[in-house]
Amino acid sequence: MHFKPILSAAVVCLILSDFTQAAGISNGIVHKSSGRLAAEAIAVSYRESQERFLQSSKDVENCPTLITDELRAEIAAYQPVANQIMEAVVNGAWKSKTYDALHDLVDKYPIRQSGHKNLEDSIDYMMEKMTEYGFDNVRGEQVLVPHWVRGEESAEMLAPHQKKLRILGLGTTVGTPQEGITAEVLVVKNFADLDAKKDQVRGKIVVYNQGWLGSYGATVAYRSNGASHASQYGAVATLIQSVAPFSLDTPHTGGQNYWDWENVTHIPTACITVEDADFMLRLQEKGETIRVHLKMLDYNLPMTTSRNAIGEIGGVAIPTEYVAVSGHIDSWDLGQGAMDDAGGVMISVMALAVLKDLNLIPKRKLQAILWTSEEAGLWGVDDFAKQHLDILSNYSAVFESDGGTFKPLGWTLQDQKLLAASLIEEGVPGLSNNNEADKYFWYHHTEADTITMMDSVELDLNTAMWAVSSYVIADLSVKLPRDDSPAKTVITSNDISQHL
Repeated sequence: MHFKPILSAAVVCLILSDFTQAAGISNGIVHKSSGRLAAEAIAVSYRESQERFLQSSKDVENCPTLITDELRAEIAAYQPVANQIMEAVVNGAWKSKTYDALHDLVDKYPIRQSGHKNLEDSIDYMMEKMTEYGFDNVRGEQVLVPHWVRGEESAEMLAPHQKKLRILGLGTTVGTPQEGITAEVLVVKNFADLDAKKDQVRGKIVVYNQGWLGSYGATVAYRSNGASHASQYGAVATLIQSVAPFSLDTPHTGGQNYWDWENVTHIPTACITVEDADFMLRLQEKGETIRVHLKMLDYNLPMTTSRNAIGEIGGVAIPTEYVAVSGHIDSWDLGQGAMDDAGGVMISVMALAVLKDLNLIPKRKLQAILWTSEEAGLWGVDDFAKQHLDILSNYSAVFESDGGTFKPLGWTLQDQKLLAASLIEEGVPGLSNNNEADKYFWYHHTEADTITMMDSVELDLNTAMWAVSSYVIADLSVKLPRDDSPAKTVITSNDISQHL
């Protein structure tokens, strides 16, 4: 597909104007803030996106003094470079190479779980690829990470009907005894419902039927905290409706947290399908007594060593400043982890490979960082922030891709809840790819997350956007403005909605 990217001073000025209003930029400073703030950036997307961005640029006269005339002119001068990158990736020598590299990775290492050998082998493989592409200072920085093992898992309804239940244990869950447990079920609709029925909980398996609450962030609280919330009232296990807006009888896994409270025992916890959660709620509402036999032989092993994989290009002119593009290389033990997050890993590596091949060497060091053990709890990025605390102020920006690599729409200004949270908390401007990910949570953390659902053209567009955006920021004469002090502006949902 032929597409000429838009990289105009008017558009970039509008973008940073949005940053000013939504994220608390004043007097050339970016304040840290909470909340997910949408601010679209350099438009490297499909043809129809051009019209929307060009129409938006009519507001350029309102651009604040944060962007000087000189900087506008400097940004506009990169248009030929943006064209060159896009042509190479979409129509030229790099066409389809992101897709090819992605299926090579996920077909060879389909499961890359924290603590497991396959993850470490995949890290070695990607460091070899970065070396082949000519990256500088390719290295693995050691990180201590959790090592959880999924054992045999099964669940069966024994009454009022006999029915196999599809389950997936949640990360770090403890197991049942070898023979399993059999108990009566109590279905609850939310935490308030559980609290109201707390006197009925002891000795039972609590089933959460919370539904999809409009967003992942709102719904995932049940997966993360459901076991501990029920355990304090004496539950023997929890089965949680999968965090998904749509289901084909597919269970979704994910992480969970045991509270460090005296009255909270670590109990087995798993996700079940939307269909089975709904079925058990209907049975309970009809007055039926539900009994389930649950067997989960999952267990935790001691922490072990993994690595963040890092490669660099550029930095000759300004060797002490950095821009990073990133994704997490680990996955759950299901499917291939192609969408979550091998796609993000691959567009980060391929963006730098394209720039290196085109001899586009930025003034600052441009890094590709492949975070380890994100799924187990952001262990890789947290450790990186601790190891490099003394130089985080030298990062102009960190890009993260952990929300799909579908049709790209621009950037999202990132908050402190996602992949690069530890860096953003230290004041590093965080940018995430904004893409048409309407079906992302259909596949998220399931066996269905495979290369089959990925699109070669969309991957190319993401790689091009990543390459153009990171190169321009890494090559500008000035570093992105930022503030290392605590946030001075509180952003509300109303403030945010005005800029979505």
